[in-house]
Amino acid sequence: MRKIDLESLLSAAKEHKASDLHLIFGVPPAYRINGEIIMAEEEPMSVEQLVEITDSLLNDLQREKFEREWELCISLFHKAAGRVRVTVYCRNGHPELCFRLCGESILSREELGLPPKVDELARRPNGLVLITGPTGSGKTTTLNYMINLINSERRCKIVTIEDPIEYVHEDRSAIIVQLEVLTDTLSFNRALIHVLRQDPDVIVIGEMRDPETIATALTAAETGHLVLATLHSPNTVQALERITGIYEGSTQRQVILQLANVLQGIIAQDLLPSADRSRRVLAYELMVATSAIRNGIRENKISQMENTLQMSAKDGMVLMDNYLAELYERCLITYDTAVSRARRPESIIKDNKPTNGRPSRA
Repeated sequence: MRKIDLESLLSAAKEHKASDLHLIFGVPPAYRINGEIIMAEEEPMSVEQLVEITDSLLNDLQREKFEREWELCISLFHKAAGRVRVTVYCRNGHPELCFRLCGESILSREELGLPPKVDELARRPNGLVLITGPTGSGKTTTLNYMINLINSERRCKIVTIEDPIEYVHEDRSAIIVQLEVLTDTLSFNRALIHVLRQDPDVIVIGEMRDPETIATALTAAETGHLVLATLHSPNTVQALERITGIYEGSTQRQVILQLANVLQGIIAQDLLPSADRSRRVLAYELMVATSAIRNGIRENKISQMENTLQMSAKDGMVLMDNYLAELYERCLITYDTAVSRARRPESIIKDNKPTNGRPSRA
């Protein structure tokens, strides 16, 4: 069996500007480049190679957790690829791995395609800002952009809880303490409780996964901290529904009132293939916590929020379907991509059906 050279694979991923490297049994190492999977010219991976790589990457605590839960996320630093997030999972009784290259620098807001309103949200002194979207939609990149902005402008203490750490920030105006789950703490919720005693101004939660973490995050935002967090949901409305829907009875009512009071904004995002397939383009939806949004949450009329987004462009709000149409009109994505990602495809079909290969309103 040929020994697999992980160092060379990660170096090649960096050279080819891949976002991910996949090591899967029975197929050659595979890179994700501009959103598409490209196979390396290598022999298929064997079980023995996958076990050897996995064992070489894990410490005793991580190995114990993986054996117990069959899935794990860690980080490592590679001399060529920089910071790398490693996801290990089990399939058919053996490990497989996905490596996410995190990048060595933070791009500007313009380079990322984020709206100016994101800067305003990062500059809020307190409250809750959520970044949501599917896996691989750039949530962590946006989160680190906001941390970097605060770090460059505000004399404060920032504490992050991450699983794992994907980008290491250097202290500038702010002091930054980055905690990694299973390296520095056992869980998000446990870390968050102790972080509140560490005199933070800004708390960053890599992912709000459970009711306890959400409840503690809301309390932190309520007591004068700025809390930045990510959440898995496809849009801003469903992010609100997910937070409130996991509670019942009087607890749910308390969470609804807390959320209405502390929410500052929600960014829902996705990364789409560009029209020329040379890169990926950010599509986003933006909800800003105006009085109308706060009242809608307080009255538990979350299902009606989409109408508020549609009518509140003057407040900086953006509906995902509208932004998809705009990206198509600017020839940044294809018509098929816009329609396939839209919540209501009929709105894009009605107004933007291409004529002779071009947008009808371009």
